[in-house]
Amino acid sequence: MGVIYTAHVTSRGGREGVVRSSDGHLNLKTTAPKEGAEGTNPEQLFAAGYSACYHSALKSIAKSKNIDAEKSEVTASVQLHKDDDGFKLSVVLEVSVPGLDEKQTMELAEAAHQMCPYSKATRGNIDVELKVGSAQRA
Repeated sequence: MGVIYTAHVTSRGGREGVVRSSDGHLNLKTTAPKEGAEGTNPEQLFAAGYSACYHSALKSIAKSKNIDAEKSEVTASVQLHKDDDGFKLSVVLEVSVPGLDEKQTMELAEAAHQMCPYSKATRGNIDVELKVGSAQRA
């Protein structure tokens, strides 16, 4: 399997620091997740990457089935939990595809979950729940 792309991002300071990509396009202050904090946190960054990647898989599958998903949306809600071993993550992916009913949207969502590299990487490692609805939160 050949490598298509490699992202290089360096963290300095952990949750209370900065993250910067090698090309400079990503350059953010990081902070622990708390209301009113100035900066982003790793959970938001993971949610951004997962929702964008998953959404691309969803649109690709929709296109292959001649389904118009141009106005579709995916919201990833990444939750940080405290457990006996320290911390863990869970994710809820909420999918909205205007013009499709719930059953059709869920079928598309499940197919995207099989294709998405983030879904493949998290499978068996963290709980991921698929929901159909109005994904807009931002």
